[in-house]
Amino acid sequence: MDYNKLERAARIRQRIGKFFTYLLLTFWAVVVLFPFYWMLLTSVKSYGAYNSESIPQFFTLSPTLQNYRDAFTSVPLLRYLGNTVIFALVTTGIMMIVITLSAFAFARLRFRGRNLLFTLFLSLMMIPNELVVITNFVTITNMDLRNTFTGLILPSVTSVFYIYLLKENFEQVPDELYRAAKVDGTSDLKYLCRVLLPICKPTLITIVILKIIECWNSYVWPRLITDDPNYYLVSNGIQEIRENGFGRENVPAMMAAVVVISVPLIVLFLIFRRKIMEGVSRGGTKG
Repeated sequence: MDYNKLERAARIRQRIGKFFTYLLLTFWAVVVLFPFYWMLLTSVKSYGAYNSESIPQFFTLSPTLQNYRDAFTSVPLLRYLGNTVIFALVTTGIMMIVITLSAFAFARLRFRGRNLLFTLFLSLMMIPNELVVITNFVTITNMDLRNTFTGLILPSVTSVFYIYLLKENFEQVPDELYRAAKVDGTSDLKYLCRVLLPICKPTLITIVILKIIECWNSYVWPRLITDDPNYYLVSNGIQEIRENGFGRENVPAMMAAVVVISVPLIVLFLIFRRKIMEGVSRGGTKG
């Protein structure tokens, strides 16, 4: 009888714990998602309705898509999106080649000073990116590559963190596969392409997605290296829209442009979120 009471009490405590856990998660979800809801809500309010609100309204009975039409007609938003897509895809493609070869060299090739070199390489992660922006700016300017896609792309074609992540993933593949491939006369490049890359596909997909998101959100470097609107990315475009497009007071039109820019990344993350979690967990776990 006492055992049944203890079991019943344990179940009650478990249910109470679950209730408060879900309550906390629900509250946190509302806090995190509310800015997105407010952005979307504001984007479908008319300019007059938004300015007439003395107290912010959390819903609207007369939504409009005029702000979205203005986002594409009043400013060259489509050009900004196209530039960003080109920048993200080309940068990510070149970076994947660079980091894959680098990670393979550190993970499988044996050469003198490899560990010391990799340690020095990792130490670069302790240097904030802001400290190298000036050096990159001077270098790109001296090469006469300002206001070009080449100048935008070059400083972003490698990443110490992604090399480390991919190297750790490569090292999880048993050495016996590499030795067997060498016995069969397989070259290192063929082993990389036919064995390592298919096995490490989740990590590769994760890196691609994270890099595209990073490129899409890039602001400081594009802002420094481009002053020609023909090469503006969406990050520059938002500032240009605010200053010379709709004006600072037309908040609904600004929110419509932000929604258009944000949707591709949100969709991309929702589609591949499991791959991202799987790739990060595999890349950071050895054994």
